[in-house]
Amino acid sequence: MSDYHYKFEVRWSDIDANRHLANSSYVMYCAQTRMAFMNTHKMGLKELTRWGIGPVILHERYSFFKEIYADQTVYVSLEIAGMSEDASIYQFVHKFYMPDGTHCATAEATGVWIDTMLRKSTTPPEEVLEVMNEFKSENVKVLTRQDLKDLPFKPENVIPFHKRNTFIWKKDKDQQIEK
Repeated sequence: MSDYHYKFEVRWSDIDANRHLANSSYVMYCAQTRMAFMNTHKMGLKELTRWGIGPVILHERYSFFKEIYADQTVYVSLEIAGMSEDASIYQFVHKFYMPDGTHCATAEATGVWIDTMLRKSTTPPEEVLEVMNEFKSENVKVLTRQDLKDLPFKPENVIPFHKRNTFIWKKDKDQQIEK
């Protein structure tokens, strides 16, 4: 197993009203780490376009242990924690570390590769499989379609809100119609 880490300098725009790294920034840091990893290993946008595939995250979850503040440096790791035998399904684990090794958070992202023309899941090329195998964790889980079916949330369609007759449109005082 190989290690991959990406370094971030926490910017003012990355923090929230509590003055620590915002939840949305954790998501963006993980996505940037994955794309940097892919670029480094010749699986960037140019190659993805040529292959006609793209990575799609279906489920992401986080655990937070220690706050991260503006102007701090944080390292985000990447490892392959699970994948199907053909690598069409994958699971990344990201860990957030301070320069002294303090573990601040862990994220897990489960996804599939899609054919960007057909918009359906597909098997990635051999080049992707080779890189993913190199970065598999020691206890990599073999994923199957059942793992996707077992994700915790299911779609629950509803009657469109505008058709429920429950909207009450309120006008601002400045928008009052004069007669």
